[in-house]
Order: sequence, then structure tokens, then C-alpha cells
Amino acid sequence: MLAKLAFRNVKRSAKDYLVYFLTMTFVTAMMFAFNTVIFSADLQGRVSDVDMMQVLIILATVFVVIIIAWLINYMVRFMLQKRSREFGTYLLLGMRKRMIAHLYMRENIVLGAGAFLLGLVLGILLQQILLSILFGILQEQYHLQIVLDFRCVLMTMSCYAGCYILALFRCSWKFRKMNIRELMYAGQQNEEIKESHEEWKKWLFPASILILCILAFNLFCGKNWSMGDILVFLVSLVAAIYLFYMGLSSWIVCYVRKKGSAVYRGENLFLLRQFSSKVKTMQFTMGTLTALFTVAMLGCAFAMMFADYQNQMLDQKFPFDVQVFSEKEDEDFAKELEVLEQNTRIKDAYPYSILQNGTSEVSIWLSSHLDTFGDTYRNADGTPDLKKIESDKGAYYGTYDTYMSLSVYNHLREMLGYAAVSLEEGEYLIHLKERIYAETGDFSDGLSIRGTKGELGCGGYRTEPFSQDGHNGADYLIVVCDSEAEEMDIFYRELAVDIEGEAPNDLGKRLDDLAELSEEEIQDMMGHVYLDEMDTGYGTDTVVVYYAKNLVRDNLIPEVKYMLSSVIFPLFYIGLVFLCVALTVLSVQQLSDSAKYRFRYGVLRKIGLKKKELASVVWKQLFMYFLCPALLAAVLSGVIILFVSAVFVKSAGLHTSVLQYFSAAFVLFFGIYAIYFTTTYVGFLRSVDGTASGGPPSAAG
Repeated sequence: MLAKLAFRNVKRSAKDYLVYFLTMTFVTAMMFAFNTVIFSADLQGRVSDVDMMQVLIILATVFVVIIIAWLINYMVRFMLQKRSREFGTYLLLGMRKRMIAHLYMRENIVLGAGAFLLGLVLGILLQQILLSILFGILQEQYHLQIVLDFRCVLMTMSCYAGCYILALFRCSWKFRKMNIRELMYAGQQNEEIKESHEEWKKWLFPASILILCILAFNLFCGKNWSMGDILVFLVSLVAAIYLFYMGLSSWIVCYVRKKGSAVYRGENLFLLRQFSSKVKTMQFTMGTLTALFTVAMLGCAFAMMFADYQNQMLDQKFPFDVQVFSEKEDEDFAKELEVLEQNTRIKDAYPYSILQNGTSEVSIWLSSHLDTFGDTYRNADGTPDLKKIESDKGAYYGTYDTYMSLSVYNHLREMLGYAAVSLEEGEYLIHLKERIYAETGDFSDGLSIRGTKGELGCGGYRTEPFSQDGHNGADYLIVVCDSEAEEMDIFYRELAVDIEGEAPNDLGKRLDDLAELSEEEIQDMMGHVYLDEMDTGYGTDTVVVYYAKNLVRDNLIPEVKYMLSSVIFPLFYIGLVFLCVALTVLSVQQLSDSAKYRFRYGVLRKIGLKKKELASVVWKQLFMYFLCPALLAAVLSGVIILFVSAVFVKSAGLHTSVLQYFSAAFVLFFGIYAIYFTTTYVGFLRSVDGTASGGPPSAAG
């Protein structure tokens, strides 16, 4: 008897809460696919920094589990409330509370288990897609294969089952405390609209908007945000979101009471009353959904920022096929060349020297003018703080300015396919990163570069990619005529190599192994100045800082892409899950209320509204309900994304509009939003009308 009843109820629940069932299936699939990365032996054997992605995915899973636990708890309580009259009837018929509680738990366990098993099947497909992308990033071929790692399945099942069991026991405990009367009337609690103190509550609506405007102003005009400032910003933002909904419902109620001009146009009175009552009874839920939507859009936009950097900048960051650094002034790179000859076909191998003349003109100017440093290296009157710069030398820039002779510079330009440049006697040229030149422009008036015969004049700037993260200078390099270079001292030595085809996967490791010296070799080199003592600096890049003795382009780009993907994938993971969870709550709320609205729409039909007009009212009602939290989240996230993207584009040197990331996240967000909205609209219309319906109606009524 109970088994048949449970089976019937499961079928009904699966039909009534199909959106919830499918969302849990999708979340399970995503959780399983991303957990695969944590336990993948193939990835662990190919990437040295695989731990980074594992840690970030575990951290993302923690956030996902928290929000899934909230969703399951919300839905279990919501379904209990909607079925409370049914359970009250069971009690009247003589069933015990313990039996009803066990029946309800059994139904939810079966429903959850069905979503989990279906999610595993879908998860295998997502797993193949995810692994194919990751192996593609590593420039390796991936052969499709079903991987059902026991640890991965166990972790996914533990997270999923833990959320379900906690929610069910909490709900069962609450159910056992309710009596028959409470059960019979629990389903009507959301219909009660308590209107009190609406006149003063309505002012919370403009107050919340004012708070949000102040936060936006501080975001764009504030300087040097501390952790305390960020915490205050986040707390104020969350408070403003909840105040917004408290004030919005009261503002609508007061507007209707005062019989505003728009109240009696068409079906506006019906729509405003429905919307205000829903917002009033779901203030906390609406605020929470807005926060989830905001986090979802931020996660997607930030992921797109890192993906854009990955596509634009990595090829520029490592322009040479192979580059080797040495602090020894007489280094001939014989060992490195031997390894390269054994493992590659060398087209051109060019050892050269980076020079210095004991001055720091350019590094002082950049330290005291770049936005990256702010006022750190400036006195109160705006002049460079030479003592501070001197004490911090070697952090971003080297001990001295880095110089290169014109002949060496042109040889390296030829290796990279750039046109040769020329200098007149008594001139210098500055080669620096494009993003820095975009900020500084021509700053030669602030420099005093001296040569053997007096001050040198500026012969121009070059900004092509030139490996300026500690190899060919840090951010900048000063090029002088060969006659001037002959009078300078060697700062350090470099080797640039152009090879045919792609480098072997382990070439970088083979070169790094040469640095493991024996005790005798260490004794022979005691007279040399080492990198740790001299420190050439690594520049002011912030997104990716890769400061290493040996750079092998074909080894580094896939590895750095994988590191960036360690941030990109978890951000998308969190964003998509949060978005689907929020939309599920919106959809289920309306679909569950559709039976209640059937009577109300029946009244509208009896007073003369036609079928198309009723469809239009349904569309408008759902659109207002869906759009409110989504639109507020789009505004909030849009402001934050525009601010962050402006900083990101400038600091990373990207050629991207600051609107691009928000636009892409907005399109993705509302694409998924449209799917949930359409599903809800069709299901709602079928319930209130009793017939199937197509897409959105015309603007009838």
C-alpha cells in the first residue's frame, strides 16, 4: 500500500517539479565532471601544477555544495508546505506521523536518486568534453574513454547525499512538530498578505537605490581599498539588496492605495497586486536569488577575462622559442646548446649580453609615475622618493637600468621577424611593453640618459613583444649604439634560440636539470655574483608572472594556459550552478502556484478576457516576477564588472572593450534565463488554461 502510494507520489512530484529534477540532474553531472579533474591520473602525469586546479575545484565544490544544500532544503520544505493538506488528510484517515514522515522521505530519496543516476550518465558526457578541452590546452591528443573512478563517484555521491539527508531530517523533524490544523492551513501561509506600516516601509525602496548609488560612486572613485573597505562594501551591498525588496512591495501597495494613474490601465491592477503580494511573502528569497544571480554573472565575466588574456597575451609573453638566463659574465651556454642540439634542430642560437652603466634613470621614473605603484615611491611634493626606491631595488626592476647594443638588438628583432631599426650617434631607443607605453607615452623629457660624450637624445620607442619579464630587461630595455655599449659593463648573459618545429615536452625540464650542480662546480663558481644577490627584477605584470632561468615557449604556453584554466573552469562552474539554482527556485514557485491561479484567471475569463489576452496577462505576470531579481542583478554585476574589467584590461595590456566581458556574461545569463522562463511560461499556461500553448503571446490586452 505504502509502496504504491510512494510510487504514485514520486511520479506526480517528478511531473510537478520537473525543472527542479532536471536542475539537480545537471548539477550532479557538472559536479561529477569537475571532480574527475581532481582524481585524473592522466592529468597528474602531464602537468606539474595540477594541484592548483585541484584545490580551486575543491574550493568551488564547497561553494556549490553550500548552495545545493540551500536549494534542496528550500525545495523539500516548499514541497512539504504545498502537500501539507494532503498529509493532514492522511492523519485524519488514521496514518501515524512517523509513517507519513517515512513516506515523504522515501519519495524524496527516490526522486533524488533518480536525478543522481541520470546526472552520472550526463556527467560522463560532460567529463569527456572537459577532459578533451584540458588535453587540448596541453596540446596533447585525448582519446575518448569512459572513466568511472570510484573516488570521483564517492565524492559526488557524498556531497549530493549529504545535502539531501540533512534537508530531509530537518524537514521530518519540523513535520513531526506540526498538528493536523497546522498541516491543513500551511499551504495558505504564502497567500496571507500582512500590510502594516507600508507608508514608512516604502521609503526603504529609494533608500536602497541611494545606498547602491553611493557604493557605485565609491567603487569608481575610491583609492587603495583595504580588506576592511571591501568587507564594508559587501555587507552594504547585501543589505541594500534585501532593503530593496522590502521597500518595493510597500511602494507598490501604497501606489495602488493612492490609485495611481497606471493602476486602472488594462490588467495593471491585477498584475501589481499579484506581484506585490509575491514579493512581500518572498522578500528574503528574492534577495537571495538576486545575490545568486549577481555572483553567477560575476563568475562568468571573470572567467571570460582570464580566457581573453589566455588567448591574447601568452604568445606575446614568450616570443622566443627558447631563452636562457645566466648571471655569469663569461657564460658561453655550452651545456644548454648541447642539450638543445640533442633534442631539437636549431635554426639560430645567439648568446648575448645585457649591459649596465651603474645608473637607474628609467627605473626611477617608472617607479614614481606608473599607476601600479601609486604614491609608494613618491614624496609628498610628487618628486621620486629615492631612498625608498633604493631600498626596494630588485623587486620589480633590477639594480640598474638594462642596456643592449644596437647590433644585438637588431639580431634579436630579425629572429622574431621584426624590421631592423637604426640610431644616430648620440641617440638611444627604449623598448618597453605596449601597456606601459600606452600609459606613459613619450617620457624622454623626464630622463637624462648619459653616454661617453654627454647626454643622449631619444631616438624613439618600440613596443613589440620582446621577453621583458626579467630576461631582456624588466618592462623596459634601453638600446644604444655599439660604440656606447662597448664602454658598459656586462649585467648578465642571455641565450636566444630559434628552432625548427615544436620543442619536445620535456625540453624545459632537461634545461632546468643543468642547474643541479655538483659541489666541485659550486666551488669553481664561488667568485661569481648570482641571481639572488643581484636580482634583475621581473617587471610589473600582475595576471601572469613567470620569472624563470629557462623559457621554452612550447612547454610554457600549454602549462600557463592550464594554470589560467584552473581559474576559468571553477568560475564558470560556480556561475552556472548558482544561475540554475536561482532560476529553479523562481520557476518552481510559479509552477506550483499555477493551480491556485487557475481560479483567478477563470474569473478574468468570465469578465470578458479572451484566450490571447489571458496568455498575455500570464506572460506579463511571469515576466515581472522573473525580470525583477534578474534585472537588479544585471545592474549590480554590470557596475562591478565594468570597474574590474577596466582595471584588468589596463593592467594586462589587452585590446578589449571594457563592455565585452559584461556583454558576453549578459548574453549567456539571459540565454539560460530564456530557457527557464519559456519552460515556466508553457507549464503555467497549460495549468491555468488546461491546453497547450506556444511561444510568448502578442501584446494583446
